[in-house]
Amino acid sequence: MNRSDSNKQSSSGEQEGAEIVYVKDNVAIHPTQYASERISGRLKLIKQGGSLLMTWIPYKGQSSSARLSEKDKSLYTIRAVPFSDVRSIRRHTPTLGWQYVIVVLSSGLAFPPLYFYNGGVREFLATIKHHAYLVRSADDANVFLVNDFQDPLQRTLSSLELPRAVSVTNTPSSAAAPSESPSSWTDGETFDRNSALAQQNARQRQKNNDPARDLSIQVLEKFSLVTRFARETTSQLFWEAQGDGFIPNDRRKHDKKTHDYPRIAESNNIQKLPEDVPVPEDPLEFDKVSLVWGKPRQPPLGIEEWSAFLDSEGRVTDSEEVRKRIFYGGVEQGLRKEVWPFLLGYHSYDSTYAEREYLVSVKKSEYETIKNQWKSISKEQAKRFTKFRERKGLIEKDVVRTDRSISFYDEDDSPNIKSLRDILLTYSFYNFDLGYCQGMSDLLSPILYVMGDESESFWCFVALMERLGPNFNRDQNGMHSQLFALSKLVELLDIPLHNYFKKNDCLNYFFCFRWVLIQFKREFEFEKTMRLWEVLWTHYKSEHLHLYVCVSILKRYRRKIIGEEMDFDTLLKFINELSGHIDLDAILRDAEALCICAGENGEACIPPGTPPSLPVDDASMYYQQDDDDVL
Repeated sequence: MNRSDSNKQSSSGEQEGAEIVYVKDNVAIHPTQYASERISGRLKLIKQGGSLLMTWIPYKGQSSSARLSEKDKSLYTIRAVPFSDVRSIRRHTPTLGWQYVIVVLSSGLAFPPLYFYNGGVREFLATIKHHAYLVRSADDANVFLVNDFQDPLQRTLSSLELPRAVSVTNTPSSAAAPSESPSSWTDGETFDRNSALAQQNARQRQKNNDPARDLSIQVLEKFSLVTRFARETTSQLFWEAQGDGFIPNDRRKHDKKTHDYPRIAESNNIQKLPEDVPVPEDPLEFDKVSLVWGKPRQPPLGIEEWSAFLDSEGRVTDSEEVRKRIFYGGVEQGLRKEVWPFLLGYHSYDSTYAEREYLVSVKKSEYETIKNQWKSISKEQAKRFTKFRERKGLIEKDVVRTDRSISFYDEDDSPNIKSLRDILLTYSFYNFDLGYCQGMSDLLSPILYVMGDESESFWCFVALMERLGPNFNRDQNGMHSQLFALSKLVELLDIPLHNYFKKNDCLNYFFCFRWVLIQFKREFEFEKTMRLWEVLWTHYKSEHLHLYVCVSILKRYRRKIIGEEMDFDTLLKFINELSGHIDLDAILRDAEALCICAGENGEACIPPGTPPSLPVDDASMYYQQDDDDVL
């Protein structure tokens, strides 16, 4: 059902003065890779005074999956978002599948993609254009600019220190990837109709002619930047939806179960703060929990102990015990080449010496075949292969800046840098849909350092990307689900810290983006990063231990964060400056304790299919959509 401006009406269920100008049923969000677990709901555009609001409410009791409860579905609800907070709308029309849109906020963050199973994208955009300022980007016909506001993200993005985070705006675009070009802006644009909305949201933004103004779209497409999920973005906005109506909502009820622990003082290693700054006590008495449930670290697994886990034919006799041993101690450097393929899933624990040797031989031949696909491209072909040229150029610029402080990569003409480049180019052909994104070279570098062999490094990287690939997807689902799960874990394990982030508009957890995207690669020395990764790869306590690592770091510095009243910009800068100053052993012990403490409640905070859970192929996701006229 669509309602345009020519057929306006108000529902008795809506707050007085609110007018529904657009309604579309069967608009869905895909929280996992399972098509059967999509969440369908009703999308509305509501005119309230001078404001245009968007809501998306999931249907109740209509889930086709037993794994998604009503509580799971409610986490994705979008409640009354004013278009004064929206930067742009990106429309996607895949060859196979349904049209969907991604709504990007003025902060540069985004909601999960909204899939229109019964068409209606054209009417959706037309209605917005009728009631708010909407203009198509001059450089990308699929991007519609809603507002032209300056936001704190532009001032702080460079502190993420990801390769070429800002310079991507100067990357030439192509017809094959129009979304990668920056949007253009004109000086003559005015926003009189939006001025009231800007005042309503207590923000003062200035318009300028800076190409970085549309940086949110560049980052969204290039780095799979994080989203602010519906419940977080609108926790203090206007009304709480109840059914199809609106009721006043001053605050959210905390519905997570928490443990009632006695409170103790913060650890002595946290900086003392002025006495006049109140800092709520940690309800989990963090230090005591870590001492009780977090086991001490052990020496790394050595060759003799590893050999005792293998039978005469090379099978691992007790994979659970091996993973537990590595979880608590890691692996000696000289043994990593043999053990990492098991942790990554390249080798099966029940495989024999002979089977592994045969697999390596077969995979080496397969790797050379894929590699020759791009090596055989002539200069004339490359001139007509824009996507290849762009990816090759991006990879070549990134690899020469990856881990150059390590002797393995420190020479300008190092064959290891060439291998790093060749593996990434080959992967871009192996997984052409995903291709290459900044951050992948960070994930590959330690693997090549350990494995040495190019082919084995490639297949170990492929296995890792099966789990972490969604971090780099254009639809943002991988980062969406992880950052959202992190926010719910903090809410469960430290409600005062959660409330502080909520009060200071930090619930997007964008400051943890680098941690999640490249698995803390920039936060620790090279050796410690490898030790952390092999602990995470065991999946011994949880597939999502990295989220508990995030929580443990935040909790360890909670007193400083709250006591110094850090806002978003300050918090982002502070988090990035922690690099090289985090005690890995202490954080791992804390993370284990938090994981045990959270228990089933913690598992319930993590949506099904959240990386690094393995994706599941589901062909029903790719039915051909009906044609739908769009703007």
